[in-house]
Formats: sequence, C-alpha cells, structure tokens
Amino acid sequence: VLAVGAGRVNAAAPGDGSGWKLVWSDEFTKDGPPDPANWDYEHGFVRNAELQYYQPENAICKGGKLIIEARRERKPNPEYQSGASGWKNREFIDYTSACLISLKKHEFTYGRFEMRARIDVRAGSWPAFWTLGVSRDRVGWPDCGEIDIMEYYRNMVLANILHTHGGKQVWISPRKTVTELGGEAWARKFHVWSMEWTPEKVDLLLDGKLCAHMNVADDDEPGKANAFRVPHYILLNQAIGGMAGGDPSATAFPVRMEVDYVRVYQQE
Repeated sequence: VLAVGAGRVNAAAPGDGSGWKLVWSDEFTKDGPPDPANWDYEHGFVRNAELQYYQPENAICKGGKLIIEARRERKPNPEYQSGASGWKNREFIDYTSACLISLKKHEFTYGRFEMRARIDVRAGSWPAFWTLGVSRDRVGWPDCGEIDIMEYYRNMVLANILHTHGGKQVWISPRKTVTELGGEAWARKFHVWSMEWTPEKVDLLLDGKLCAHMNVADDDEPGKANAFRVPHYILLNQAIGGMAGGDPSATAFPVRMEVDYVRVYQQE
C-alpha cells in the first residue's frame, strides 16, 4: 500500500500490534506555526454559510499541541462586493479561525488515521477532523467522497461517511450527544478519533469504540470511480456557526481545538 508524499515519521509513536505500521505523523513538538512541509491552509469564507474567515495565523503550535483558535474580531472583508450573494455580501468579518489541509503534501490511499484532541463543545463551535478525495477538483463534491472522522456541533459528536450512488448523496451519520458520552467531564479530556480504511471497509472509532462502518464496495458503480479507492487528504478545522454550528453570540471567545498529534498507519 502506497503512502503518497509520506513525510517525517516519529519513530517513537506506537503501533497497536495488529499489523499497522506508522508511515507519517505530526506531533506538533516545535513551537510556532505548523510545519509547512505538512500543512497548507484554506483561506477566507469557504463553506456551509459558516461565520469564520479562515486565515493561517489562527493556527499555532505551543507546548506540544496544535491550537486552532477561533476568535471574535471585526475587520473588513477583502472579498466584499455590494449586492453580491453569499459571503461576498458580508461587509465585515466577525470571526476568524483556521483550517489546515494536507493536500499535495500528504495524501493516502487506505490506512489508519488517528487524532488525539480536545474539542470545545460550547454553542457555535463546529470542529472537524476529516478527509476528502483528491479527485475533488476533477469530479467535484460529493462524488470525491468525504469521511468525517470527527465532527461536532450542537451537543452532537458525529462520525460521517458521505458518497454518491445513482446521482444521490448517501450519508452514514451515527451520532452521540456529549451528554451521553459523559457531559462536561468528557469534554474536558483529550480523546482519540480514528479511521481504519482498507480496500474492504471504512470504520470510524472514538476512543477505540466503533461508531460508523461502510463497505467500500458500496460505492462501486458503473461509469464512476470509487471514491474510497483513491488518495484522500486530511483537513483540521475549527468552524463557527453556519448551517450546523449553532449560535455563537453568547459564547466567550476564543474557541479552541487542541490537537496532540495526527498519525497515519498503513498495513505492513
């Protein structure tokens, strides 16, 4: 199995004894901006009517953690166009944050993807650890496939797999409430979100417990490439509000996603 663009590997990162070998990781041990060999960024207003304006300066490594920080700050929107639609009609930016992407730096076909992180579960917070197929520029979304290894909004922790069949979106989207998971005590802790993706299946897990499952063959369809047999890239972001994130107006900022590490293993 090929890891496309696999980079620096932390040899001390453990495997789990089940045949997975570490092929790439970022342990965020150097203070300062995230390693440019590993990550690029999204810029501006991007999707889902979200309120945040993405900019690189909202991501910083400190004390062995990647901190993606959403801030309430008001400044002119450089993309503003009077009378335009969508975010171009927003004269001002009211929130900023960051979205890191591994596109064209680290892309993987199959593997076990892991993130250990602590998320902010207050109103308006919408963090995610997810992947998209690199075919996105060619076939568009959602035909490229989307895997939300971790997504949170409005008291719900989700594990989503999205593909298309017969021209229609197919969602696998189980969820648990933070209350069910343990409430504020759960939210104060770091947790491990992982995906085990093989030629046969996609399994999404939270702290080692299976949350979602898909058979890769379910995306087989004449005339369409299987979205889960091509490389995917990783996204890490802290969104605010928008179509699903809820109302942040009464939330005290900053809102942070703190990431201890991101690791990718592949089968030996």
